Amino acid sequence: MRVNRQMTPVLLGVAVFAVSLGSTSGGLGVVSGLPFPLPLVAAGAAGAAAWRVRRSWWPLAAIGAVAYVVLVMWPPLVVASYHAGTRLRRTRDIALYLGAAVVVLVASVGAGRIAGGPRELATATPANALLMAVAAMVLPLVYGLWIRSRRDVLAAARERADRLESEQVMRAEQARSQERARIAREMHDVVAHRVSLMVLHAGALELAAGDERTAEAAAMIGGIGREALANLREVLGVLRSTEQPAPLAPQPTLADLDRLLDQSRALGIPVTRHDHGEPRPLRSTVERTAYRVVQEALTNVHKHAAGAATDVHVHFLPGELRVEVRNRPARGGPAPLPGSGWGLAGLRERVELLNGTLRTGPEDGGGFGVIAEIPLEAA
Repeated sequence: MRVNRQMTPVLLGVAVFAVSLGSTSGGLGVVSGLPFPLPLVAAGAAGAAAWRVRRSWWPLAAIGAVAYVVLVMWPPLVVASYHAGTRLRRTRDIALYLGAAVVVLVASVGAGRIAGGPRELATATPANALLMAVAAMVLPLVYGLWIRSRRDVLAAARERADRLESEQVMRAEQARSQERARIAREMHDVVAHRVSLMVLHAGALELAAGDERTAEAAAMIGGIGREALANLREVLGVLRSTEQPAPLAPQPTLADLDRLLDQSRALGIPVTRHDHGEPRPLRSTVERTAYRVVQEALTNVHKHAAGAATDVHVHFLPGELRVEVRNRPARGGPAPLPGSGWGLAGLRERVELLNGTLRTGPEDGGGFGVIAEIPLEAA
């Protein structure tokens, strides 16, 4: 594109030079009776002025006017009239240009009558003189005015579209900020209040405990509650902040899967990993989705089947990655923890974004299975 922009003025100058020279040889106009060096110099001057016409159009118009009167060299006037139409904006300037065109026309008619012969027939008769003036000056000027008007309309439409887009982005950002502030208020009023009460009761229990074990348990509950309040404060700060958020930490992949399994083992869930096929690096989106599948499945085991033995199968297949998390029936333990009900739904959306499938449901024998099939090519 840049090369074309640089070559266009050069090509225009060469074209004006060649056509101008042809217009004085009889092929594209009237044969000039003047010595050949004069048409050659005029055509060269017109070509040079056409090469610089984007910076200034009036030198080409002046050369074209003189060359038209003396040599009936019409190409410089055509190009100059077009560029005049694209540059002139005031009605007075357009009227002055048309007045100058009338002067050139009258001078050309006079020169044609003096020269006589074919020159008089082409430029001095009323019909031919009017036709030449319209073709060389009026029509290119009108076309240039239309091009300028079209450019102005497109520029105004583009500016209006940019302004509307900016306003839309501003309104969306304002609505997003208001929603984040509302969520922050709700979290502070509900969650922070409940956790603060939990910490206070844990502290009171620690002071009033009659044995050391109860006091340690109360202290642990209070510490967990204080940590939760600190994390909640950070989350509320992010929600209330209108500045650019800090860069996020690197997203986990299959390389972090063992660390996730170790955390579950530390909480009393026997987890066994089984790799099938030849392990190989995959796209980050595939590995990240597979990690989230295992994470959500283990979270459900913690909530609903605490202590149940769990198997994690990772199948490296030629066209897809299949992840299976199967847990056995829950053993006797604490009551299941409440959940939001959106974990598996969000997980299904994440897998389907990669054109994959997610199947969940009870297993034979009372356990539960989560199976995700993620295609590699579609990802």
